[in-house]
Amino acid sequence: MICANDGLLSFRLMKGALPKKSASVNPHRHRDNLPSYNNNHRRHNSHLHQRSCKAKLLILVDPVSSSAFRATGSTHARRAAFLPSPPANRAAATRTSTRLLETAASTPAASTDAPAATGTGYPFSQIEPKWQSYWKKHHTFKTPDRRSATPDGQIVKSPRKKKYILDMFPYPSGAGLHVGHPEGYTASDVMARYYRMTAHDVLHPIGWDSFGLPAEQFAINTGTHPEITTAANIANFKRQLQMLGFSYDWDKEVATTDVGYVKWTQWIFLQLYKKGLAKQSEVSVNWCPALGTVLANEEVINGLSERGDHPVVRLPLRQWVLKITEYADRLEKGLQGLDWPAGTMVAQEQWIGKSEGTEIVFAVDGRDDQNVTVFTTRADTLFGVTYLTLAPEHPLVPLITTPSQKDDVDAYVTTTSSRSDLDRTSNKDKTGVFTGGYAIHPLTNEKIPIWIGDYVLGSYGTGAVMAVPAHDERDFEFAKKFGLDVKWVVESKEEGHELSKEEAFTQYGVNVNSGEFNGLTTEEAKKAITAKLSEISAGGSKITYKLRDWVFSRQRYWGEPIPIYFPVDFPNDVDPTTVDPKMDGCEHTIRYDKPIPVDEADLPLKLPEMDDFSPGDDPAGCLARAKEWRYFQKDGKWYARETNTMPQWAGSCWYYFRFLDPKNDDAAFSPELDEDWMPVDLYVGGAEHAVLHLLYARFWHQVLYDLGYTKHPEPFQKLVHQGMILGSDGEKMSKSRGNVVNPDDVVDAHGADALRLYEMFMGPLEAVKPWQTSQVAGVVRFQNKLYNVVQSAVQNESDVAMDEETTKILHKTMKKVTEDIESMSFNTAISAMMVLTNHLTTLKDKVPWEAAEKLTLMVSPFAPHLGEECWNLLGHDKSLAYHPWVEYDEALCVDNTVTIGVQVNGKKRGEIEISVDADQEVAVEQAMKVQTILNQVDGKEVKKVIFVPGRILNIIVK
Repeated sequence: MICANDGLLSFRLMKGALPKKSASVNPHRHRDNLPSYNNNHRRHNSHLHQRSCKAKLLILVDPVSSSAFRATGSTHARRAAFLPSPPANRAAATRTSTRLLETAASTPAASTDAPAATGTGYPFSQIEPKWQSYWKKHHTFKTPDRRSATPDGQIVKSPRKKKYILDMFPYPSGAGLHVGHPEGYTASDVMARYYRMTAHDVLHPIGWDSFGLPAEQFAINTGTHPEITTAANIANFKRQLQMLGFSYDWDKEVATTDVGYVKWTQWIFLQLYKKGLAKQSEVSVNWCPALGTVLANEEVINGLSERGDHPVVRLPLRQWVLKITEYADRLEKGLQGLDWPAGTMVAQEQWIGKSEGTEIVFAVDGRDDQNVTVFTTRADTLFGVTYLTLAPEHPLVPLITTPSQKDDVDAYVTTTSSRSDLDRTSNKDKTGVFTGGYAIHPLTNEKIPIWIGDYVLGSYGTGAVMAVPAHDERDFEFAKKFGLDVKWVVESKEEGHELSKEEAFTQYGVNVNSGEFNGLTTEEAKKAITAKLSEISAGGSKITYKLRDWVFSRQRYWGEPIPIYFPVDFPNDVDPTTVDPKMDGCEHTIRYDKPIPVDEADLPLKLPEMDDFSPGDDPAGCLARAKEWRYFQKDGKWYARETNTMPQWAGSCWYYFRFLDPKNDDAAFSPELDEDWMPVDLYVGGAEHAVLHLLYARFWHQVLYDLGYTKHPEPFQKLVHQGMILGSDGEKMSKSRGNVVNPDDVVDAHGADALRLYEMFMGPLEAVKPWQTSQVAGVVRFQNKLYNVVQSAVQNESDVAMDEETTKILHKTMKKVTEDIESMSFNTAISAMMVLTNHLTTLKDKVPWEAAEKLTLMVSPFAPHLGEECWNLLGHDKSLAYHPWVEYDEALCVDNTVTIGVQVNGKKRGEIEISVDADQEVAVEQAMKVQTILNQVDGKEVKKVIFVPGRILNIIVK
């Protein structure tokens, strides 16, 4: 009989059910720690039958797992499994049929509501939740401690190699995941699971980049606090990630909005401040009154905000700035030795933009106290300068503008103020206005007109450029448009080459019309002119960077408060103890020139509770309205807190450190864990973060390295960008296009493993690929075939010896899959497993047990639920998550024979299979046995034989 109690089945002998010869069952089929087959026994008990057949024991299995055994005989046999006696060569002890088999808590119970299995389909809807519950209950993916104490108190480090596998953590939006998001997460999960099986200690965490404008905008629109919205979004994202079976250590979970996380983000800011890397500055910014915040250049299009088409103005605003430029050289040199995509390395280098050139000082005519400084990499063209161009916001503009030009200049400056830097520099139509002022050429003393043009940016370089129309395309177009002089001072080295006066000559050559520097090559002239300028104190050599200091302020609510406060002054005749700056009408001055850092012991500085999150039109931000929070007294004096908050970049600059030690209240992370786990061995994320996130994170990391908090100069050793998954229409997925595919729908229809397999099988990981839901059916067929292959192996009544063909295919597959995972060529690894599965399918009920086990291990990183279920069906009582990876024999991966084409007079007439070391005589002998070849040579004289071993045989006849 079969008894069920709380989901556990106890199997006892059915009196008279066994032939007397039976003494045991195959221990590899069933062990004491089998999964808890929790049948709907009340529905099926009446169908138990004794049968006279080869089977030794009749047991009832749950409908999910019963499909692991092929149903034969009567209809009722579909609900039963016939377990044969163990083969003599199986190295495990047999169990007598009288022994009580009871499921252990170490493996999860199967689902209770599955239909009766047919042996053809993988019941993902029951299997996947089962294993997800098991992993959660048993903390299967808990990060191992890499240090342990011996009985005598000695600390011993783990001898195993480590792998820190990290995803760029997501912003938890209200829309949840679409099918493009899991691609990178699946890739990193495959690697994490593989490394666990290859004897590595693995740290694979996940968290949430949870500060951000969308949650705050939702709060403004609905009145719902951003904290509530964010928590709900995180819960949905977490559900989706767990649904997909990712092997994250959820004990390491962090969110940048957690108070404990904010504390240490603020602490790092204070370290930057104390090191002199955080300062206040008047910065010309893109201010959007409607949105109440500063916008990045990329967020402004034709003077309007990208979000909402609100007017944007350029205005100077007090901002906190991080002096990343002081690390420009370090950031460039630090790229050496990193295993990053070449395109990302180039993007980082270009953003840093190191340039070696010359700084040149032009005096301003009539203003002995003023100069215009420019930087150029082409000092050799100095004699070709015909005008200077200043940025409209350059501080010299109002000083040098003549009365006759003032109206035109003012109008131009006003127009330019509404355009972003990106808009200005990308506009091909060059515009400008003459100021009426002149500069003096440092070598010729000629007067040079000074213009303003919107293509020159005050925030870039010196905010001024020397224009050489003859040798710069942009300057040539500008000069041609406004009728300015063009002077040719460089000509080609090639004899007889005449310069075209219709376009700029931008190549290197030989100087002409350059006084004492005539005849010098471009490189020679650069050095000579730079030396001359240095000699007369009008310039010299200079290294500059395109990189600008990082504007670190946001005038919004939902961000980390900047832990700075300022003294508050009152009129001289006012006693500070008798007034309250929180009260309307109280005259006072906040001394922004005297910033004071919050004491580290007082961190975290929390956001105030507010009902109105709208930013308003005050550039000070909405926190300026939280007067009870902003103003406070200390030692009898009044102070005002900083009302700017940090940008969303802040939390993502150091989260990889917090994952090491998320529960530490005394430090951002411990030095021991930094030593044990850093740097990140594999960092996976989108190419859209190729510049800013990576640059900012590296900057913070290098500062912490200089301060001694980490022993590692760079955070991310290997970087991989997954390609974007487009909608089925070939466009980027978005709600507006209606091409978003929700992973919930795919999982409901086909299962998480199918989604994972499909995303890894679509093509190379780094390639851009369109989603095609109809193609998911292909991987569904694969996982069903694989599941049925395991069924066949489990059903076998005796060990099936592997034939030579199967052995070779298996070992070739193990080698291919291993190498492909190492190189993250996941699509070809899956393809190899498909070939092996198809071969094993042809064996029908003669699938070797070893082949089924090896295939199960190989597929498990890609389809972990399928892998665990098949492993369990094969009789293993523990999760395969830490089981050793497959090993292949190199000798068995080499073919003994080779198939080559045979040509007659250069035209292919057939193929032969010969030994890899066969000589020409053997090859010809085999060729003569092929009728299509024999027909071409019969009765003809063989004039010549061309034989390339292992490749081709060509018989020349006449």
